[in-house]
Amino acid sequence: EVHLVESGGGLVQPGGSLRLSCVGSGFLFRYSVMNWARQAPGKGLERVSIIYTDEATNYHDSVKGRFTISRDNAKNTVYLEMNSLKPEDTAVYFCGQGMGDQVIWGQGTQVTVSS
Repeated sequence: EVHLVESGGGLVQPGGSLRLSCVGSGFLFRYSVMNWARQAPGKGLERVSIIYTDEATNYHDSVKGRFTISRDNAKNTVYLEMNSLKPEDTAVYFCGQGMGDQVIWGQGTQVTVSS
């Protein structure tokens, strides 16, 4: 059974930084595509970033140049480094394993950007 545990969320001021972590278990992490998505209050799930097994990455336009996704296969962990945070980045952030409609998501971690 796929199990994903996100951590690292919190309250940060505009312009600040946070690093989210997600530890996976129950699947072969190094052979898995990993994702980050977010859901703001009253809105749908928005895919933020994806990292493939060859470490190729892709980002939503709204976070390009500010967010960086990375993975450590030895630790079964995927990270999301978030810089220059804006109030509109406020959301619950989810880690996901898989691709397309087959992504399995974790429980999420809250990120709040506010002064």
